[in-house]
Amino acid sequence: MPKVGDQIAALAMKWDREKAIQVLMITSRDTGRWVMPKGWEMDGKKPWRAAEIEALEEAGAVGHIGSDLLGTYTYDKILKDGSAQPCLVRVYPLLVDKLKRNWKERKERKRRWFSPAAAAKRVAEPELAQLLRSLEDDSNRRAEVFDWFKDCA
Repeated sequence: MPKVGDQIAALAMKWDREKAIQVLMITSRDTGRWVMPKGWEMDGKKPWRAAEIEALEEAGAVGHIGSDLLGTYTYDKILKDGSAQPCLVRVYPLLVDKLKRNWKERKERKRRWFSPAAAAKRVAEPELAQLLRSLEDDSNRRAEVFDWFKDCA
């Protein structure tokens, strides 16, 4: 049973022509800041499957979701009443096969590919920025993601 404040996210990724990782970021609906597709856990769904659904609904991303945790980060979600809900976000990797032209939240969000370092500069959450930078800075992490990508292909 998830704790109150537990969320899941999909870090949508692809290889560019130079075999460098690119990450898909979307804008939030409220402030327009750059975030990754995320949401609350869903009853009856494994957390990585819920993350896969969020990626489809929020970014139109279709691909292979990994069941192994890529990392976590925390942030304060501002609720409708103005209060802050501390959230722990569990991040799962998603290898993107295609981006849909039409998706559920296409009129509410923008999406864009970034290098992990460029994405890290645009996010507000320090722990998320560190997770993104690790995709370029940490050779073990890069190898882990590369191996996972090969297994999906």
